[in-house]
Amino acid sequence: MPNVNVLNEKKAKVAEISELLKSSKSGVLVSYSGITVEEDTKLRKELREAGVRYTVEKNTLLRFAMQDCGYDALTDVLSGTTALAVSPDDETAAARILGKYAEEHESFKLKAGFIDDEIYDADGVMALSKIPSKEVLLSMLVGSLQGPMQKLAATLQALADKQEEGEAA
Repeated sequence: MPNVNVLNEKKAKVAEISELLKSSKSGVLVSYSGITVEEDTKLRKELREAGVRYTVEKNTLLRFAMQDCGYDALTDVLSGTTALAVSPDDETAAARILGKYAEEHESFKLKAGFIDDEIYDADGVMALSKIPSKEVLLSMLVGSLQGPMQKLAATLQALADKQEEGEAA
């Protein structure tokens, strides 16, 4: 029979992970084996700067937390080394950073992920990683709106200049 204190600690840890999952808009599970401490430190710094929380947890604890949150489909990938990256604000931040990192480091593998209640396999997470950030998308939208407005303004100015020339003559 397991020690009562150890069991209570594990239950508290599962509750903590469950709360982390519930308060996050998105998350990604990765296999981090084969990367150096220096690479891991660099990755953690980049994730932290983007507001993404990155943690390594035991698969058993993750499994209980995932089931508690309704992410049962993610429990199939919980084997080997597993790290969890979650973002409370940005739906694609974790996928974007980890997807780029997985492309650069062959031993670093995406396992699966989620956005709200939608579950994604490794390929789905990689597709999410290609989506630009919200700020980039907004600037692209502004840029695409700005072009036609500038052309309209130039056309109206040309018409006004032509009218002035006609009145002066």
